Amino acid sequence: MHYSRFLPILLVLLAGPALAQGGPPGDRTVTVESLVVLPSMLRSTVEAVGIVLADASATLRAEVPGQILALHFEDGQAVVEGEPLFSIEATVLNAEANEAKANAEQSEAAYTRAKELIDDRLISATDFDAARANYNVSIARLLSSQARLSKTVIRAPFDGFVGLRLINIGDYATIGQELVSVVRLDPLRVQFSVPETLLAQLKPGQNIDVSVGSYPGETFDGVITAIAPQIDITGHSVTIRARLPNPDLRLRPGLFAQVSVTLEVKPDALMVPEQAIWPIGQKKTIYVIENGKAVQRVVTLGQRQPGKVEIVSGIVAGDEIVTAGQMKIFDGAAVRTIPATGIDN
Repeated sequence: MHYSRFLPILLVLLAGPALAQGGPPGDRTVTVESLVVLPSMLRSTVEAVGIVLADASATLRAEVPGQILALHFEDGQAVVEGEPLFSIEATVLNAEANEAKANAEQSEAAYTRAKELIDDRLISATDFDAARANYNVSIARLLSSQARLSKTVIRAPFDGFVGLRLINIGDYATIGQELVSVVRLDPLRVQFSVPETLLAQLKPGQNIDVSVGSYPGETFDGVITAIAPQIDITGHSVTIRARLPNPDLRLRPGLFAQVSVTLEVKPDALMVPEQAIWPIGQKKTIYVIENGKAVQRVVTLGQRQPGKVEIVSGIVAGDEIVTAGQMKIFDGAAVRTIPATGIDN
Protein backbone atom coordinates (compact mmCIF):
# COMPACT_ATOMS: atom_id res chain seq x y z
CA MET A 1 0.00 0.00 0.00
CA HIS A 2 1.27 3.48 -0.90
CA TYR A 3 0.69 5.66 2.17
CA SER A 4 2.05 8.67 0.34
CA ARG A 5 -1.26 9.05 -1.56
CA PHE A 6 -3.18 9.59 1.74
CA LEU A 7 -0.74 12.10 3.29
CA PRO A 8 -2.32 15.32 1.81
CA ILE A 9 -5.76 14.18 2.94
CA LEU A 10 -4.48 13.53 6.48
CA LEU A 11 -2.84 16.96 6.68
CA VAL A 12 -6.13 18.67 5.69
CA LEU A 13 -8.06 16.75 8.35
CA LEU A 14 -5.53 17.74 11.01
CA ALA A 15 -5.49 21.39 9.93
CA GLY A 16 -9.28 21.80 10.25
CA PRO A 17 -9.53 21.69 14.10
CA ALA A 18 -6.44 23.91 14.44
CA LEU A 19 -8.11 26.70 12.46
CA ALA A 20 -11.30 26.42 14.52
CA GLN A 21 -9.36 27.07 17.72
CA GLY A 22 -7.80 30.27 16.37
CA GLY A 23 -10.97 31.79 14.93
CA PRO A 24 -12.97 31.72 11.72
CA PRO A 25 -10.92 31.05 8.61
CA GLY A 26 -10.53 33.47 5.78
CA ASP A 27 -12.31 36.81 5.78
CA ARG A 28 -15.61 35.60 7.22
CA THR A 29 -17.32 38.43 9.14
CA VAL A 30 -18.68 37.65 12.61
CA THR A 31 -21.56 39.52 14.22
CA VAL A 32 -20.92 40.76 17.76
CA GLU A 33 -22.64 43.10 20.20
CA SER A 34 -20.86 46.37 21.00
CA LEU A 35 -21.18 49.76 22.59
CA VAL A 36 -19.25 53.03 22.61
CA VAL A 37 -17.47 53.79 25.87
CA LEU A 38 -18.50 57.14 27.32
CA PRO A 39 -17.11 58.86 30.42
CA SER A 40 -19.36 58.88 33.48
CA MET A 41 -19.22 59.94 37.11
CA LEU A 42 -17.90 57.31 39.52
CA ARG A 43 -18.31 57.61 43.26
CA SER A 44 -16.13 55.51 45.50
CA THR A 45 -18.04 54.88 48.72
CA VAL A 46 -17.88 52.84 51.92
CA GLU A 47 -20.91 51.71 53.90
CA ALA A 48 -21.11 51.80 57.70
CA VAL A 49 -23.64 51.71 60.51
CA GLY A 50 -23.88 54.35 63.19
CA ILE A 51 -26.04 56.22 65.65
CA VAL A 52 -27.63 59.67 65.50
CA LEU A 53 -26.59 61.87 68.43
CA ALA A 54 -27.69 65.26 69.72
CA ASP A 55 -25.29 68.11 69.07
CA ALA A 56 -25.93 69.26 72.63
CA SER A 57 -27.96 67.69 75.41
CA ALA A 58 -28.20 68.17 79.16
CA THR A 59 -30.14 66.71 82.05
CA LEU A 60 -31.13 69.51 84.42
CA ARG A 61 -30.89 68.73 88.15
CA ALA A 62 -31.80 70.60 91.29
CA GLU A 63 -28.77 72.30 92.86
CA VAL A 64 -30.63 73.53 95.94
CA PRO A 65 -33.41 71.74 97.83
CA GLY A 66 -36.91 73.09 97.91
CA GLN A 67 -40.49 72.83 96.76
CA ILE A 68 -41.26 73.31 93.06
CA LEU A 69 -43.39 76.47 92.92
CA ALA A 70 -43.78 76.92 89.15
CA LEU A 71 -43.18 75.27 85.77
CA HIS A 72 -42.51 77.68 82.90
CA PHE A 73 -42.76 75.26 79.97
CA GLU A 74 -44.80 72.50 78.37
CA ASP A 75 -43.34 69.07 77.64
CA GLY A 76 -41.54 69.03 74.28
CA GLN A 77 -41.58 72.82 73.98
CA ALA A 78 -38.86 74.80 72.20
CA VAL A 79 -36.88 76.95 74.62
CA VAL A 80 -34.31 79.72 74.33
CA GLU A 81 -31.04 79.87 76.24
CA GLY A 82 -31.56 81.53 79.63
CA GLU A 83 -35.33 81.04 79.62
CA PRO A 84 -36.66 79.99 83.09
CA LEU A 85 -37.96 76.44 83.34
CA PHE A 86 -38.49 75.81 87.10
CA SER A 87 -38.93 78.03 90.14
CA ILE A 88 -37.97 76.53 93.53
CA GLU A 89 -39.17 77.94 96.87
CA ALA A 90 -36.49 80.42 98.01
CA THR A 91 -37.69 82.06 101.24
CA VAL A 92 -34.69 80.99 103.33
CA LEU A 93 -32.13 81.65 100.64
CA ASN A 94 -33.64 85.04 99.90
CA ALA A 95 -33.37 85.95 103.60
CA GLU A 96 -29.75 84.81 103.67
CA ALA A 97 -28.97 86.94 100.65
CA ASN A 98 -30.59 90.01 102.24
CA GLU A 99 -28.63 89.46 105.45
CA ALA A 100 -25.39 89.07 103.50
CA LYS A 101 -26.14 92.27 101.59
CA ALA A 102 -26.69 94.20 104.84
CA ASN A 103 -23.47 92.87 106.32
CA ALA A 104 -21.59 93.77 103.16
CA GLU A 105 -22.91 97.34 103.29
CA GLN A 106 -21.95 97.65 106.96
CA SER A 107 -18.44 96.30 106.43
CA GLU A 108 -18.00 98.52 103.38
CA ALA A 109 -18.80 101.59 105.45
CA ALA A 110 -16.36 100.46 108.15
CA TYR A 111 -13.66 99.87 105.56
CA THR A 112 -14.23 103.28 103.98
CA ARG A 113 -13.96 104.92 107.41
CA ALA A 114 -10.82 102.96 108.18
CA LYS A 115 -9.15 104.20 105.00
CA GLU A 116 -9.82 107.79 106.07
CA LEU A 117 -8.44 107.21 109.58
CA ILE A 118 -5.32 105.37 108.42
CA ASP A 119 -4.45 108.30 106.20
CA ASP A 120 -4.59 110.56 109.28
CA ARG A 121 -2.71 107.96 111.35
CA LEU A 122 -5.64 107.76 113.79
CA ILE A 123 -5.83 103.93 113.72
CA SER A 124 -3.18 101.26 113.59
CA ALA A 125 -2.30 99.26 110.52
CA THR A 126 -3.63 96.19 112.30
CA ASP A 127 -7.08 97.73 112.70
CA PHE A 128 -7.08 98.83 109.07
CA ASP A 129 -6.17 95.33 107.89
CA ALA A 130 -8.96 93.86 109.99
CA ALA A 131 -11.52 96.27 108.47
CA ARG A 132 -10.35 95.41 104.97
CA ALA A 133 -10.50 91.68 105.67
CA ASN A 134 -14.00 91.94 107.12
CA TYR A 135 -15.11 93.80 104.02
CA ASN A 136 -13.66 91.15 101.67
CA VAL A 137 -15.26 88.34 103.67
CA SER A 138 -18.67 90.04 103.64
CA ILE A 139 -18.49 90.56 99.86
CA ALA A 140 -17.60 86.88 99.36
CA ARG A 141 -20.53 85.80 101.54
CA LEU A 142 -22.86 88.10 99.61
CA LEU A 143 -21.78 86.64 96.24
CA SER A 144 -22.14 83.10 97.61
CA SER A 145 -25.65 83.72 98.93
CA GLN A 146 -26.70 85.37 95.65
CA ALA A 147 -25.35 82.41 93.70
CA ARG A 148 -27.36 79.96 95.82
CA LEU A 149 -30.44 82.14 95.40
CA SER A 150 -30.02 82.21 91.61
CA LYS A 151 -30.13 78.41 91.56
CA THR A 152 -33.75 78.48 92.70
CA VAL A 153 -34.64 79.47 89.13
CA ILE A 154 -33.51 76.74 86.75
CA ARG A 155 -32.94 78.04 83.21
CA ALA A 156 -32.40 76.52 79.75
CA PRO A 157 -28.64 76.09 79.17
CA PHE A 158 -28.96 76.54 75.39
CA ASP A 159 -31.53 76.82 72.60
CA GLY A 160 -33.32 73.52 72.11
CA PHE A 161 -36.30 71.44 73.15
CA VAL A 162 -37.26 70.25 76.61
CA GLY A 163 -38.16 66.64 77.13
CA LEU A 164 -40.75 65.15 79.48
CA ARG A 165 -40.54 66.63 82.97
CA LEU A 166 -39.80 64.27 85.85
CA ILE A 167 -41.26 66.42 88.63
CA ASN A 168 -44.49 68.34 89.21
CA ILE A 169 -45.55 71.55 90.91
CA GLY A 170 -45.65 71.04 94.66
CA ASP A 171 -43.07 68.26 94.69
CA TYR A 172 -39.99 68.68 96.85
CA ALA A 173 -36.76 68.63 94.88
CA THR A 174 -33.62 67.31 96.51
CA ILE A 175 -30.08 68.23 95.50
CA GLY A 176 -29.08 66.27 92.39
CA GLN A 177 -32.61 65.15 91.51
CA GLU A 178 -33.28 64.95 87.76
CA LEU A 179 -35.92 67.43 86.60
CA VAL A 180 -35.96 67.48 82.78
CA SER A 181 -33.67 67.08 79.77
CA VAL A 182 -32.92 69.71 77.13
CA VAL A 183 -31.80 68.67 73.64
CA ARG A 184 -30.62 70.62 70.61
CA LEU A 185 -32.09 69.00 67.47
CA ASP A 186 -30.51 71.09 64.71
CA PRO A 187 -27.90 70.22 63.78
CA LEU A 188 -27.46 66.62 64.90
CA ARG A 189 -24.37 64.42 64.83
CA VAL A 190 -23.76 60.95 63.42
CA GLN A 191 -21.12 58.67 64.89
CA PHE A 192 -19.92 55.55 63.07
CA SER A 193 -16.84 53.39 62.53
CA VAL A 194 -15.03 52.20 59.41
CA PRO A 195 -12.09 49.78 58.96
CA GLU A 196 -8.69 51.23 59.80
CA THR A 197 -7.49 50.45 56.26
CA LEU A 198 -9.58 53.39 55.02
CA LEU A 199 -7.96 55.94 57.34
CA ALA A 200 -5.83 57.51 54.60
CA GLN A 201 -8.92 58.12 52.46
CA LEU A 202 -10.90 59.91 55.15
CA LYS A 203 -10.77 63.58 56.09
CA PRO A 204 -13.02 66.28 57.56
CA GLY A 205 -15.24 67.86 54.95
CA GLN A 206 -16.13 64.66 53.10
CA ASN A 207 -19.81 64.17 52.36
CA ILE A 208 -21.93 61.36 53.75
CA ASP A 209 -25.43 60.08 53.02
CA VAL A 210 -27.51 58.93 55.97
CA SER A 211 -30.63 56.79 55.89
CA VAL A 212 -32.78 55.73 58.83
CA GLY A 213 -35.53 53.18 59.23
CA SER A 214 -38.09 55.85 60.10
CA TYR A 215 -37.98 57.25 56.55
CA PRO A 216 -37.47 54.37 54.08
CA GLY A 217 -36.07 55.41 50.72
CA GLU A 218 -34.92 58.83 51.92
CA THR A 219 -31.36 60.02 52.49
CA PHE A 220 -30.05 62.93 54.53
CA ASP A 221 -26.83 64.77 53.71
CA GLY A 222 -24.06 65.21 56.25
CA VAL A 223 -20.40 66.25 56.44
CA ILE A 224 -17.54 64.63 58.36
CA THR A 225 -16.31 66.97 61.10
CA ALA A 226 -13.86 64.88 63.12
CA ILE A 227 -11.86 61.66 63.02
CA ALA A 228 -10.86 59.98 66.27
CA PRO A 229 -7.10 60.33 66.91
CA GLN A 230 -6.83 56.76 68.16
CA ILE A 231 -7.64 53.47 66.44
CA ASP A 232 -9.87 50.98 68.22
CA ILE A 233 -7.43 48.09 68.73
CA THR A 234 -10.23 45.64 69.43
CA GLY A 235 -12.14 46.08 66.18
CA HIS A 236 -9.28 47.63 64.15
CA SER A 237 -11.59 50.48 63.22
CA VAL A 238 -11.59 54.26 63.35
CA THR A 239 -14.46 56.29 64.77
CA ILE A 240 -15.89 59.10 62.64
CA ARG A 241 -18.18 61.92 63.68
CA ALA A 242 -20.23 63.94 61.18
CA ARG A 243 -22.55 66.94 61.24
CA LEU A 244 -26.12 66.23 60.13
CA PRO A 245 -28.36 69.26 59.45
CA ASN A 246 -31.93 68.75 60.64
CA PRO A 247 -33.80 71.97 59.77
CA ASP A 248 -37.22 70.29 59.58
CA LEU A 249 -36.60 68.42 62.88
CA ARG A 250 -37.61 65.07 61.40
CA LEU A 251 -34.65 63.20 62.84
CA ARG A 252 -34.15 62.41 66.52
CA PRO A 253 -31.14 61.46 68.62
CA GLY A 254 -30.82 57.72 69.14
CA LEU A 255 -31.90 56.67 65.65
CA PHE A 256 -29.99 53.78 64.06
CA ALA A 257 -28.28 55.08 60.89
CA GLN A 258 -26.97 53.55 57.68
CA VAL A 259 -24.09 55.73 56.51
CA SER A 260 -22.50 55.93 53.06
CA VAL A 261 -19.21 57.86 52.91
CA THR A 262 -18.04 59.31 49.60
CA LEU A 263 -14.30 58.61 49.48
CA GLU A 264 -13.62 59.86 45.95
CA VAL A 265 -15.47 61.26 42.95
CA LYS A 266 -14.21 60.72 39.39
CA PRO A 267 -16.21 62.84 36.94
CA ASP A 268 -14.89 61.09 33.79
CA ALA A 269 -14.39 57.43 34.70
CA LEU A 270 -14.63 54.80 31.97
CA MET A 271 -17.10 52.15 33.10
CA VAL A 272 -17.73 49.05 30.96
CA PRO A 273 -19.97 45.99 31.45
CA GLU A 274 -18.25 43.13 33.24
CA GLN A 275 -18.97 40.80 30.31
CA ALA A 276 -16.77 42.97 28.08
CA ILE A 277 -13.71 41.82 30.03
CA TRP A 278 -12.04 38.80 28.38
CA PRO A 279 -9.37 37.17 30.57
CA ILE A 280 -6.25 35.57 29.10
CA GLY A 281 -4.22 33.97 31.85
CA GLN A 282 -3.51 36.65 34.43
CA LYS A 283 -4.25 39.45 31.98
CA LYS A 284 -7.57 41.19 31.36
CA THR A 285 -8.39 42.20 27.80
CA ILE A 286 -11.11 43.96 25.83
CA TYR A 287 -11.87 43.70 22.12
CA VAL A 288 -11.97 47.17 20.52
CA ILE A 289 -13.48 47.68 17.07
CA GLU A 290 -11.04 49.38 14.68
CA ASN A 291 -11.88 49.70 10.98
CA GLY A 292 -14.25 46.76 11.11
CA LYS A 293 -11.85 44.47 12.94
CA ALA A 294 -11.66 43.31 16.56
CA VAL A 295 -8.39 44.41 18.16
CA GLN A 296 -7.58 42.82 21.49
CA ARG A 297 -6.14 45.19 24.10
CA VAL A 298 -4.80 44.50 27.57
CA VAL A 299 -6.53 46.73 30.14
CA THR A 300 -6.07 47.67 33.79
CA LEU A 301 -9.13 47.38 36.01
CA GLY A 302 -10.14 49.82 38.74
CA GLN A 303 -13.18 50.03 40.97
CA ARG A 304 -16.19 47.80 40.58
CA GLN A 305 -19.88 48.51 40.72
CA PRO A 306 -22.78 46.05 40.30
CA GLY A 307 -22.46 44.78 36.72
CA LYS A 308 -19.71 47.25 35.76
CA VAL A 309 -15.99 47.73 36.17
CA GLU A 310 -13.75 50.77 35.74
CA ILE A 311 -11.03 50.69 33.09
CA VAL A 312 -7.98 52.64 34.26
CA SER A 313 -5.85 52.10 31.16
CA GLY A 314 -6.03 50.32 27.80
CA ILE A 315 -8.98 52.12 26.23
CA VAL A 316 -10.13 55.73 25.85
CA ALA A 317 -13.49 57.47 25.71
CA GLY A 318 -15.12 56.97 22.33
CA ASP A 319 -13.75 53.47 21.76
CA GLU A 320 -16.27 50.91 20.53
CA ILE A 321 -15.89 47.68 22.48
CA VAL A 322 -17.31 44.17 22.11
CA THR A 323 -19.73 43.20 24.87
CA ALA A 324 -20.91 39.82 23.58
CA GLY A 325 -19.59 37.29 21.05
CA GLN A 326 -15.94 37.16 22.13
CA MET A 327 -15.87 33.36 21.82
CA LYS A 328 -16.46 33.69 18.06
CA ILE A 329 -13.62 36.13 17.35
CA PHE A 330 -9.88 36.56 17.68
CA ASP A 331 -7.42 39.44 17.49
CA GLY A 332 -7.81 40.98 14.03
CA ALA A 333 -11.07 39.20 13.19
CA ALA A 334 -13.47 40.96 10.82
CA VAL A 335 -16.67 41.82 12.67
CA ARG A 336 -20.07 43.35 12.12
CA THR A 337 -21.54 45.08 15.19
CA ILE A 338 -25.05 45.38 16.53
CA PRO A 339 -26.04 47.44 19.59
CA ALA A 340 -25.55 45.72 22.94
CA THR A 341 -28.79 44.51 24.49
CA GLY A 342 -29.77 44.76 28.14
CA ILE A 343 -26.88 47.08 29.01
CA ASP A 344 -27.05 50.68 30.25
CA ASN A 345 -23.95 52.62 29.36
